[in-house]
Parts: sequence; C-alpha cells; structure tokens
Amino acid sequence: MIKHVVCFKLKDNSDDAKEKATNVLLSMITKVPQIWGIEVGQNVLDTKRSYDLILQVVVEDLQKLEEYQNNEYHVNVVKKYMHEKMESSVAVDYEVD
Repeated sequence: MIKHVVCFKLKDNSDDAKEKATNVLLSMITKVPQIWGIEVGQNVLDTKRSYDLILQVVVEDLQKLEEYQNNEYHVNVVKKYMHEKMESSVAVDYEVD
C-alpha cells in the first residue's frame, strides 16, 4: 500500500476556511475509486512552522497513486479548489505494509 500525505498552509486559516477545505478533501472518498482510506486533520497549534490541514490518502499501489493523481474529480474539483485556497503545500508518498 501507498500512503499519500499532503500538508496545506491556507491563505485564510480561519475555522470556517479550514472546515470548507476539509469537506472538499473528504468528498473524494465517494468520488475517487482509487482511494482505500482517507483522513483529514485540522491543525490545533498555530505556530509559524505549522500547516493548517493534513490529508492522508491510502491507495493500493503506485499505479493506483498515479490514477488517483489524474482522477478527473481530484484534478478538476479538489486540486483546483485547494490551489485557489492554499498558500503552500508539501507532500510525501511512502509504502506501508
């Protein structure tokens, strides 16, 4: 399995903005069939090095990760929304047993 982890720093990190972004990210569970599991968390500490949201997605393998990355809903709805709302992001993809 592959875990895809993304941390987002939002332009507006108000509770309302974080909640809206959380809902957009979580909407993938019913729209992106490559996803085996999804988790979204909102940061509870507001420091200079903190990011506002974390997305963790589990997919079967590297092929499914590629399919997820190119999924129409992921690209045209979720990524579009997040790119408009985020200041920056970082990502890590790694294998798990």
